[in-house]
Amino acid sequence: MTPAASPIDWERAEQVAVRFATRRPAPSYAMDGPAHAAAAEVEDQIEQVTGLRSANGTPVVQVIDRETWIRANIASFRTLLAPVMDRWQHKIGASSATAAFTRNVTGAEVGALLGWMSTRVLGQYDLLIGRDMGDETGDDAVYLVGTNLAMLEQRYAFDPYEFRTWVLLHELTHRAQFTGVPWMRGYFTGLVQQSLSFADPDPKAFREALRAALRDRRDAGRHVRDGGVMGLLASPDQRAVMARIGGLMSLLEGHGDVTMTRAAGELVPNADRFERVLRERRRTANPLSRAVMRLAGIEAKLNQYAAGERFITAIEAAIGERAVDRCWLAAEQLPTLEEIRAPRSWLARMETAVA
Repeated sequence: MTPAASPIDWERAEQVAVRFATRRPAPSYAMDGPAHAAAAEVEDQIEQVTGLRSANGTPVVQVIDRETWIRANIASFRTLLAPVMDRWQHKIGASSATAAFTRNVTGAEVGALLGWMSTRVLGQYDLLIGRDMGDETGDDAVYLVGTNLAMLEQRYAFDPYEFRTWVLLHELTHRAQFTGVPWMRGYFTGLVQQSLSFADPDPKAFREALRAALRDRRDAGRHVRDGGVMGLLASPDQRAVMARIGGLMSLLEGHGDVTMTRAAGELVPNADRFERVLRERRRTANPLSRAVMRLAGIEAKLNQYAAGERFITAIEAAIGERAVDRCWLAAEQLPTLEEIRAPRSWLARMETAVA
C-alpha cells in the first residue's frame, strides 16, 4: 500500500525556503579550518563556569550555509511531526483537489518561515529530536551558519575567530545542559511528545480556536506573546504543557546567556561589544521582521533569554552563585513559567522542599 501523502508538501517547503534564503548575494566564508576556538577548549570554559560537560564527547562543529541549515531542520521537522501529520491525513484525506492545494500552500508557508529564519540564525545546537525521540543518548549536531556570521562580521568589523567562538559558547552550553544533565534530554523530548499528542488536526477545531481568539484579542495577544501562533491555537491542555516547556526553555536560554558572559574570558575579549550590538540589532528590527518574529514564536524565544537571566540573577542574589545547580538535580526542581517570572515563588518552594 502506498503511504498517504503528508499534509505538508515538504519539497515545496524546501524550494521556497532555499529561494528565499538565496535571493540576496551572500558574503563568502571559510568552510574548512577552524574559524573558531576548538570545541574542547570552549567546553573546558563552560565546565569551569557551570560544572556541566557533555557526556557525548567532544562535538564536531559544522560551519554550514543557509541551504544546509534549511534541509537539516526540515529533516528533523518531518520526523518530529510525523505522528501529527498522520492523524491530520486521516481526517482530511489525500486524494481531493482541496487536499493537494492545502499541501502546496502549507508547504509554501512553512518554506517562507524557514527561509526567513535561515537568514537570521547564527548557530544552533540540534538535538535531532525528530530522528531519535526515544533515545536519551542519541545523535546531536552543532551548527554555525557561516553566511549569517560573515555578514555581521563584515558589517560591524567583528573578529571572525572571536565572534564565532562567542556564538559557540552559547550552543555548547545547550549541549552541556541536554547531555551533561542525565535526565534532561529525555524530559524535554517527553514534553514535546506530550504537546504534540494534544494537537488536534481537525480543521474545524482550528477555525473555532481562531474565532475565539478574535473574540478576545487581549487574551489572544498574551498567547501569541508566549508561544506564537501555536500559543494562540493551542488547547488548554496543550497550553499547560507549552508553559512547562516555556519555563524550561527560559531557564536554559537564560543560563546559556549567563554562561556566554562568564565563560568568555580570554577566549572572547570583545564579548561585551558583541552582546550590545546584537541586542540593539534585535531592538531596532523593522516592523515586518518583528511581526514575523511574534507570529512564529521567535519573539517569545527572545523574551525567554531575558526572563531566564533575570531569574538566575534573582536566585543567585538570594542563595549564592550557581544557585541554578539546584535545577539540575531533578525535574521537580525546575521552575515553572510563572516561577521564572516570579523567582521568589521558586525560592519559597525550594525552601519548603528542604524543610
